[in-house]
Amino acid sequence: MNSGHDTTNNPPATAAPATANSAVAATATVITNIASLVTNDPLLGDGSPLGLIRDAAVVIDGDRVVWIGESSKAPATDNRVDADGRAVVPGFVDSHSHLVFAGDRTAEFNARMSGQPYAAGGIRTTVAATRAATDEALEANVTRYLREALRQGTTTFETKSGYGLTVEDEARALRIAARHTDEVTYLGAHIVSPDFADDPASYVALVTGEMLDACAPHARWIDVFCEKGAFDDDQARAILTAGKARGLHPRIHANQLSYGPGVQLAVELDAASADHCTHLTQADVDALAAGRTVATLLPGAEFSTRAEWPDARRLLDAGVTVALSTDCNPGSSFTSSMPFCIALAVRDMGMTPDEAVWSATAGGAAALRRTDIGRLTPGARADLTLLDAPSHVHLAYRPGVPLVTAVWQRGERVL
Repeated sequence: MNSGHDTTNNPPATAAPATANSAVAATATVITNIASLVTNDPLLGDGSPLGLIRDAAVVIDGDRVVWIGESSKAPATDNRVDADGRAVVPGFVDSHSHLVFAGDRTAEFNARMSGQPYAAGGIRTTVAATRAATDEALEANVTRYLREALRQGTTTFETKSGYGLTVEDEARALRIAARHTDEVTYLGAHIVSPDFADDPASYVALVTGEMLDACAPHARWIDVFCEKGAFDDDQARAILTAGKARGLHPRIHANQLSYGPGVQLAVELDAASADHCTHLTQADVDALAAGRTVATLLPGAEFSTRAEWPDARRLLDAGVTVALSTDCNPGSSFTSSMPFCIALAVRDMGMTPDEAVWSATAGGAAALRRTDIGRLTPGARADLTLLDAPSHVHLAYRPGVPLVTAVWQRGERVL
């Protein structure tokens, strides 16, 4: 469970980090009687990467955590919440999703479950539906799935464009996304637009030119699907390099369906994350271990496509920083549940429950180059998930059970 390399806050903390001994305002809120608190700070609690504190308390003031420690030592505040012997973990950080879309691909899923293989071309079905949808319909979809994710403990999410593939449709997708999150990714290079099926070079020119001009003001990141049937090494490099020149930082869909150049390109360009990482050579693993790029694993995609599972154990043992995310999209991973992905990662990808929970919280934060989320320490953003269980291990131990009983986001109880 690599704690990752240095990351930067975005947005920066609004208050200086407090220490455990700092004065706490009487108007703050204390959550006490926590059986097991995951801080993700190895300097705290049991000294593990999760920094577990037993019989713990957390104090929230405004949108920040201002105190953590043993429940018996919690400062007095006007507002008190009794966790009643349940576990608290940081809010989940879903660092890879595709929520701006219309329609679904039930028929494609049904065919796949009947024996037909998955291929990237199914994206075109969603492109047609998304182009035909109104702004209001797309916004309603985003809101619906965000509420769904929040009920399952997700407090930070990244989402992408990629289902418009025209200048106008990509820009509107990003405008809609930006109303809901700061972590917005321009993915005009999801596939070659059907309008340019016979001229992919012209589509790359559009993605790196007029489309980028329209989309860059609304995004923080740029992404590309580097895969057979989508974009090759040279095309992906050109797209990501153009994005960097406009101030967008790279992410990349890499090595999902086959071995390829995506991971190496991610490390070369200092991409924040290489996502999927299903088919890796030893050189790919070594490159990830030596660089700052996080390997974001998306077990929902393998579950929904019956594909080979990524080998998380191999990556972790090599010292690679690993994140878990849902890849929520209507084609290859139609789930918004981070607890479900944690359970899959433990059952089928070689991760321990501790590693999976770290990767779904601190790992996701690292994939977004954030240090203000994914942990519960003084100065961190007050994003907390209360589980109806005595331990975070129950997230894998009780798969499919709705264990999230309360959620605080930016210090406000939202569930």
